[in-house]
Amino acid sequence: MIDIVIYGGTSAGIVAALQAARMHKSALIIEPGRRLGGLTTGGLGQTDIGNKAAIGGISREFYRRIKKHYADLSNWKWQKPEEYTSGGQSRTQSGEDAMWTFEPSAALQVFKDMLAEAGVDVICGERLNRTSGVRLDGTRLLAITMESGRTFCGQMFIDATYEGDLMAAAGVRFHVGRESAGVYGESLNGVRTLEAKYHQFREGVAPYFIKGDPTSGLLPGIDPAGPGTEGDGDGRVQAYCFRMCLTDHPANRRPFDKPPGYDENEYELLLRNFEAGETRAPWINSQMPNCKTDTNNRLGFSTDFIGMNYRYPEAQYAEREEIIRKHLEYQQGLMWTLARHPRVPGPVRSEVNRWGTCKDEFAENQGWPTQLYIREARRMVGDYVMTQHHCQGRTVAEDPVGLAAYTMDSHHVQRYVDAEGCVRNEGDVEVGTSGPFPISFRSIIPGASECGNLLVPVCLAASHIAYGSIRMEPVFMVLGQSAATAASQAIDAKTAVQGIPYNQLRAQMLADGQQLEWQR
Repeated sequence: MIDIVIYGGTSAGIVAALQAARMHKSALIIEPGRRLGGLTTGGLGQTDIGNKAAIGGISREFYRRIKKHYADLSNWKWQKPEEYTSGGQSRTQSGEDAMWTFEPSAALQVFKDMLAEAGVDVICGERLNRTSGVRLDGTRLLAITMESGRTFCGQMFIDATYEGDLMAAAGVRFHVGRESAGVYGESLNGVRTLEAKYHQFREGVAPYFIKGDPTSGLLPGIDPAGPGTEGDGDGRVQAYCFRMCLTDHPANRRPFDKPPGYDENEYELLLRNFEAGETRAPWINSQMPNCKTDTNNRLGFSTDFIGMNYRYPEAQYAEREEIIRKHLEYQQGLMWTLARHPRVPGPVRSEVNRWGTCKDEFAENQGWPTQLYIREARRMVGDYVMTQHHCQGRTVAEDPVGLAAYTMDSHHVQRYVDAEGCVRNEGDVEVGTSGPFPISFRSIIPGASECGNLLVPVCLAASHIAYGSIRMEPVFMVLGQSAATAASQAIDAKTAVQGIPYNQLRAQMLADGQQLEWQR
């Protein structure tokens, strides 16, 4: 029997396994896909962090290892180190012990090295049988079975997936979508048309196939049922995209190709937005080492495939694969349109045409990432739920297992027709916190009446708007380490995770360099 079975080889799952090994526990990572590291190795090299001082433990160790990787001159193939300058919130300051921008391949190598040094076993390509693959004895999880029939028994389990599949299959309560503002007394939850001022369309963009003719039908991606009532909850989910790793180095660049089945109607709103006065390329093209980028969503019509992911969190595997395929084709078509379509302004076409996917990244998928950016899926509903009040300091968790520090950040959730008959985006919220804030231990464990040996560091108990601050890769790593610490102590004490004395957990986390409190 394995001490700690970790389902999900995300950054959180990897760090959980490393911590388990350091606490002399056997650990196994089961990754449903073929690539380890989740978004950290999947294109998100511009680390969303808020405040670097909030990150400690193995999470900070990872970023220190990234700096060590780039200290080796042999890892600079496409440019010299002195030619690279990191920028934005993740730029590395002089004298820092860590580096916060990196290539996907560099992150993958660092994780693989750390796992090999720790002797952690990893199994890829095994998906949980979500129908009958969870065996429980009362509130104790005994074993999980994969679609292949392979079964894994453990003393403790950690669900480190972005989707929360193990948590859901174990019968733990969860929520999908936005709560109404009244559920937790939050001012930023639910439908938010008034806050949605960023990443917005230019004024006057027509939503119908034939401008001014509602009988011609809505263009693709516009929700005919939207937007709903301000502050009301709904089942809609903030948009997903792929974080592209692009390059402008001619020897390493693959040009953007027109994908099979390209439908210009999918991009009519983009073209009309340019014709309404937009002049900028709709992306955030953050520089990474070796003439590469982390490219993300920006402006009114960009890489976010708004409204096309609502079914993803609870969809069966085949439907999820179809949703992922459609997101990929949409983004491939978007890049071709920006690079080649004559209705795109010439300067934008010229800029986009300089770039392409990398020959030496994601070679298994022609330079395109395989990890969709699941910004939010299921969220556990535990005995303690993180909310906007924690983010803004009105409520403080007394049993912290890590700090979050990012802005409360939700990408757009839907497109709709406004009262003037024009297209608008809804759901974007970008509101700062009062500073780094503690995340409760109780928010990463189910209620004691549901499961006593499962921890959930990624799909933790948080409202939609609080999750928007917490859901950052370095924080997931922090929570993964804390989850493994708690699991190890529960094994030693022969108790449920809910029975661990918090002071004992806290002492170990501090000994391991975790940051648990912020002095304001």
